[in-house]
Amino acid sequence: MDFLDEPFPDVGTYEDFHTIDWLREKSRDTDRHRKITTKSKESYWELIKSLLDAWSGWVVMLLIGMLTGTLAGVIDLAVDWMTDLKEGVCLSALYYSREQCCWTSNETTFEDRDKCPQWQKWAELMTGHSEGAGAYVLNYFLYVLWALLFSFLAVSLVRVFAPYACGSGIPEIKTILSGFIIRGYLGKWTLLIKTVTLVLAVSSGLSLGKEGPLVHVACCCGNLFCSLFSKYSKNEGKRREVLSAAAAAGVSVAFGAPIGGVLFSLEEVSYYFPLKTLWRSFFAALVAAFTLRAINPFGNSRLVLFYVEYHTPWYMAELVPFILLGVFGGLWGTTLLGKYPVLEVIVITGITAVLAFPNPYTRRSTSELISELFNDCGALESSQLCDYVNNPNMSRPVDDIPDRPAGPGVYSALWQLALALIFKIVITIFTFGMKIPSGLFIPSMAVGAIAGRIVGIAVEQMAYHHHDWIIFKNWCRPGADCVTPGLYAMVGAAACLGGVTRMTVSLVVIMFELTGGLEYIVPLMAAAVTSKWVADAFGKEGIYESHIQLNGYPYLDVRDEFTHRTLATDVMRPRRSEPPLAVLTQDSTTVEDVETLIKDTDYNGFPVVVSRESERLIGFVQRRELTVAIKTARQKQDGVVSSSVVYFTEDNPQVAEACDPQPLKLRRILNLSPFTVTDHTPMETVVDIFRKLGLRQCLVTRSGRLLGIITKKDVLRHMAQMMNQDPESIMFN
Repeated sequence: MDFLDEPFPDVGTYEDFHTIDWLREKSRDTDRHRKITTKSKESYWELIKSLLDAWSGWVVMLLIGMLTGTLAGVIDLAVDWMTDLKEGVCLSALYYSREQCCWTSNETTFEDRDKCPQWQKWAELMTGHSEGAGAYVLNYFLYVLWALLFSFLAVSLVRVFAPYACGSGIPEIKTILSGFIIRGYLGKWTLLIKTVTLVLAVSSGLSLGKEGPLVHVACCCGNLFCSLFSKYSKNEGKRREVLSAAAAAGVSVAFGAPIGGVLFSLEEVSYYFPLKTLWRSFFAALVAAFTLRAINPFGNSRLVLFYVEYHTPWYMAELVPFILLGVFGGLWGTTLLGKYPVLEVIVITGITAVLAFPNPYTRRSTSELISELFNDCGALESSQLCDYVNNPNMSRPVDDIPDRPAGPGVYSALWQLALALIFKIVITIFTFGMKIPSGLFIPSMAVGAIAGRIVGIAVEQMAYHHHDWIIFKNWCRPGADCVTPGLYAMVGAAACLGGVTRMTVSLVVIMFELTGGLEYIVPLMAAAVTSKWVADAFGKEGIYESHIQLNGYPYLDVRDEFTHRTLATDVMRPRRSEPPLAVLTQDSTTVEDVETLIKDTDYNGFPVVVSRESERLIGFVQRRELTVAIKTARQKQDGVVSSSVVYFTEDNPQVAEACDPQPLKLRRILNLSPFTVTDHTPMETVVDIFRKLGLRQCLVTRSGRLLGIITKKDVLRHMAQMMNQDPESIMFN
């Protein structure tokens, strides 16, 4: 009689833009595990299958790490080549970037290491002249043209093939990890288009980075491999554990910081992060970093372009400028709330390219710019920032060069950096939120690094010219190497990134993994904490939370506090003016009644009660499962017609007369332990329950009688109302 003894397809999956039921997913996984353990005692083959099931998690992590590391390496190499393509081409091998081209050349001198006969700028290639106004204008024109071509290709591919490939993807991944379903967001097409358009967007010279989108790429890889194992493909809760680990692998390859990646996933993106996921994230991040190291995209055995090492200590008095940089970072974080409309990509690219070309600091890729700003001026540096006046009598070891007066190159570099700072601040605000893959990590770090380097040079020159001042007297002897401007750039970069994202612990770990400098943890911590305090003073949300609110995703932030004194009865539906709650009875509803109810309403599920008079609660049944069960019963079970009575009782229903239609028993799909609260439960407790247990809905009862229902969206609407926001404007449509 109970045709549901055989599991039928489609039960347990969710509709698009719906929230998963964490408790149900967890109990389903426990049941699955129990079955496997019981079966494993029956035969050797079942034992091997159970071992394979236990190992599948680690296999998935290995595959995610390898694919993410490979994609990151390919993206790095492609970006390097296409960024240089805007300026010129390598004649000996078209696929070489300028650096690779000049490496292989035998005619490169140390002074002109960026120039070699094999590398030709476009003007030189077309007209034969490399100098003069004509050559400059032609190079300028082609630079802008390539930039426009790259960005046009990027936005067209996103628009036509994968609309979900735009943006950084982190706000959506936070929402997906909290239990929301966005079908296709982590699909194969999104992965392919995101990877290709990310290269195009970064190469076009727009003020965006590849680091945020790499997290999205890694999660797409995670989703791809989940589909290979039924343990993950059929359980949305388990799938999210894999995606948390994939996010860690994404940050690991973006910054060459495996531990920072794990902490980023824990602090910033994940909603549910059990200890098992921590180990697996660590393994995935390790494999990803190892794969990227094997590819060696930058040819220097480092995982990132801006790896630096400093040799001089910092002093207590320097904490003052470090904290000021933290304040700057916090203020910068409050401007970037993405409230600007999406401007056409071509216009922004055109403006960016036209304004960027004349300034050498904005012309190059942002990663190269950060690399130069972080750099410590050694004896072999040819950068303008290292154009100091040298003392001819100086004879000291190479890496301990004393503070020197700034030369003309440093002063002209300062002007260019000041202009670059203004340009980056303005253009990044418009660039973030455009319909192309765009990360915010690198532009934020660039803004901070420019500000930090300017402050660093200022402090260095003050220490040199006024070493008798009381603040410098204690730690800065004449002829000593006191101030490292590159360190200020690094602290500024951390401060701005912290201000925008509100990261603290993971940020400091990422920065020290980047620089390999353990002794600079205190300045970084000071700047990160200050930037968070300052940014929080203007608004609690970081950029990702603001984006989630802007898109109206149903996301219950663990960090939000609910302090209002309302009760469950104030929030539950139905309200007094609304029609009564749609319910099913345990033994008096016909198939036709159920089908009519499903057709006339769009609720996700229905409470089941003993009778409409008593309204005593029995359980809760999901809409999707009810639909599939009735459809399958009509096909497989004889005698089920519209007038058949649906039973949710334990006992087998009695058929009174031979002419009565065959009853339909649906006890198996009934959830007998739905989460309930009483009508006098404080909303503070209800919000906490929704957050910590990841509920979709909870039923409100009084003495066992059903009064109403509270869904996750009702909770979000109520919270918005309490903060004087329009409750309807925040909901995802």
